[in-house]
Amino acid sequence: MSADLTWMIIRNNSCFLVKGNGRCYSKEPNNLKARNSLRYSGLVQKKTVGVEPAKDGKGVVLVTRKNKTEATPGKSYTKVELKKGSRQTLQTISKTLGKTKYRRDLRMSAMRRACAILKSQKPVAVKKSFRKKKE
Repeated sequence: MSADLTWMIIRNNSCFLVKGNGRCYSKEPNNLKARNSLRYSGLVQKKTVGVEPAKDGKGVVLVTRKNKTEATPGKSYTKVELKKGSRQTLQTISKTLGKTKYRRDLRMSAMRRACAILKSQKPVAVKKSFRKKKE
C-alpha cells in the first residue's frame, strides 16, 4: 500500500493520536517531533528515523528502518547505540542521514532530539552559595 493512501486512513484515526491545545500530536515510534504529519510519521514512511535514549542512561540509540524486510516487522529496524561522546554522536547521526541520502530532511530534527537527550543525561551541577557573615 502506498504511503499516501495509508496516511489518508491513519491521519484522523490512530491509537497514537493525542489532541490538545488546538493541535494534533502523535506518540508513535520513530516520530522525531511528535507531530501528526506525513513527513514525521513513523508508521507510514518506508524510511523512518528515530532517536531514543539508551537503556543504561548513557548515550542514544539511532533507529532506522530497512526497506527489504517489510514483511517481518520485528527484523525491519536497525538499532545502533551511540555512546562515544556528544560531538561524535551528532557527527555520526549527521553522516548517517545526510551523506548516505537516508532521509536528509530529518537530519536536523534527529540531531536536535539527540542533543536534548544527551543534555538531559548530564549530571546537574550544584551551585554553592556563599553568604557573608554578619558581625
